[in-house]
Amino acid sequence: MDNTQPEPTTAAYDGWRAIVAKYQQPDVRKSTWQIVNSFGGLFLCWVLMYFSLNVSYLLTLLLSIPAAGFAVRIFIIQHDCGHGSFFKSRKANDTVGVMCSLITMTAYKYWRKTHAVHHAHHAELEERGIGDVWTMTVDEYLAAPWWKKSAYRVFRHPLFLFGVAPTINFLVMERFPIAVQKEWHNGERESILWTNFAILGMFTLFSLWIGVGAVLAIFLPTVIIAASVGTWLFYVQHQFERTYWEHTPEWDYTLAAMHGSSYYKLPKLLQWFTGNIGFHHIHHLSPRIPNYNLEKCHTENPLMQRVVQLTLWSSFKTVSFALWDEKRRRLVTFREALQSRNALPAQNAS
Repeated sequence: MDNTQPEPTTAAYDGWRAIVAKYQQPDVRKSTWQIVNSFGGLFLCWVLMYFSLNVSYLLTLLLSIPAAGFAVRIFIIQHDCGHGSFFKSRKANDTVGVMCSLITMTAYKYWRKTHAVHHAHHAELEERGIGDVWTMTVDEYLAAPWWKKSAYRVFRHPLFLFGVAPTINFLVMERFPIAVQKEWHNGERESILWTNFAILGMFTLFSLWIGVGAVLAIFLPTVIIAASVGTWLFYVQHQFERTYWEHTPEWDYTLAAMHGSSYYKLPKLLQWFTGNIGFHHIHHLSPRIPNYNLEKCHTENPLMQRVVQLTLWSSFKTVSFALWDEKRRRLVTFREALQSRNALPAQNAS
């Protein structure tokens, strides 16, 4: 198979700034309606889950699936608020963002900062480590000690990456200021503390009302499913075969957005629950576009369609890719990386 591909150039996307500017204005009616239907849908699911406890817990678990969908949608609202794109008013964005954080279990100011780092350095090899999925290059992996290779293999295994890790991250890791940098002074550390207090207060209040067991039976499956779905979305939007990674001197913002982010074409219902985040290339070009304007920007402008498209089916194939091959400029599997290492002696001998 020929693994070569033409090098992308920024010239192919001339004019994108003028295009995205037309879609950056938030609509207070659309934003308000998203808040109503997202929070309203989640609370309705939770009420139904509570009454279903007297029928069958299997029914409760089935109801947790749409509940998790609404939780993901609320995370997208928080996400937009963090970018300042959901309302024109910063105060309104921050207020709604904090409100969402009590559902998403993610401190608003802390996540806003780490996600800003992700946008500023996405696909930049020298800036890995904050707001991204752990990704090693082939050379790094082959040179790593056995324990690091083992840890990386465990981390990249689908059962851990999309099953165990999301729950640990949102329920445990997000409770501590692990990634807070010394130079961050906009309340990131404090936001974690106050979010923890607020979540504890909510849990105590609802436990006194309906009981600890009922709260856990309703809340835990919602969070676990939503966390796994959210992690999957974040993964598949950047971790596909023909993605983009580059060293700092050559790294380019436009190419990182258009070649390092995918268009995840989902069925309409899933697109609705995920808040149009599948149009991720456009979001990385312009984070100031509200989620409800992303599809329109994509469909109305052929320039925005020059991007890798993944379907629900084809996206499942991305789980096998684990390492960035700088020579072939694509993500490869562990097997391909080992094969390339074993082929080196033969190539040198020839």
